[in-house]
Amino acid sequence: MLEKITAVREELKKVIIGKEEITDKILMAILARGHILLDDIPGVGKTTTALTFSKALGLDFKRIQFTPDVVPSDVTGFSAYDKALGEFRYYPGAVMCNMLLADEINRTSSKTQSALLEVMAEGNVTVDGQTYQVPAPFVVIATQNPVGTAGTQMLPESQLDRFMICLNMGYPDRKSQINLLRDRQGEDPLDQIQKILNTEDLINLQEEVSDIYVSDEILGYITDLTEATRNQEAILLGVSPRGALALCRMSKACAYLQERDYVVPDDVREVFASVCGHRTLISPKARIAGMTQRDLLEQISQTVTVPKI
Repeated sequence: MLEKITAVREELKKVIIGKEEITDKILMAILARGHILLDDIPGVGKTTTALTFSKALGLDFKRIQFTPDVVPSDVTGFSAYDKALGEFRYYPGAVMCNMLLADEINRTSSKTQSALLEVMAEGNVTVDGQTYQVPAPFVVIATQNPVGTAGTQMLPESQLDRFMICLNMGYPDRKSQINLLRDRQGEDPLDQIQKILNTEDLINLQEEVSDIYVSDEILGYITDLTEATRNQEAILLGVSPRGALALCRMSKACAYLQERDYVVPDDVREVFASVCGHRTLISPKARIAGMTQRDLLEQISQTVTVPKI
């Protein structure tokens, strides 16, 4: 199956140019059965990235544009009385797919955002007392504009904690932008993306990733890192147990992409900031001093003792 992973990575490069580190981490999160938050300014390719992944992975894809007038039933679906059947019938919402693009998630109301909490954590939605399973595999890729951009509001901590990773796309370098401009002179590279996997393939890959071996020493290292975020004076809110589980699962996926069947400390360090950055809340004093979550997490990763494997 690793040959197919290599083929997926090659397909992604056709559209997402010069961002292999970002696409690899998104792929890791999908293999680890996680959800992805892309936080960046408009126009850097967040939506295009989600579309490219859905095509290469062969996933049933739906997109919902989060605006202030979107309501929870648009997300989860609703029940209505069917006169012909003489009973209430469930009409599926946008979540009934394999990959949901929640575009500009921080532009809608908190009530609508909360409609995603159950399905992101449990893989099902409850409508009028009835529970409906979403198709497997299921992944949410959400985009958000930086807080302060017109019409945005901060996501609550409970919502952020549902995302396995949070990434910034960033601007392309000069060479990548020239290639991007050249490739789009004629046709859209998205039209050239080949389907490499299907849903069964992806589920099998996710099973292989879950079977990656994690020693007690590595589990202790993950625990030490996350506990350090809770005991850091400059951090008001540390990483939750859900965050520690996400770090473990992402470390397995990182090892898998390195063609190993066991996790080493470098795997944990590779994904630590992406998994834990959005799960921490720094103090006003640290913020005034110009420190960021990533700075503090880098300090922690430098000070926590690395186990010898």
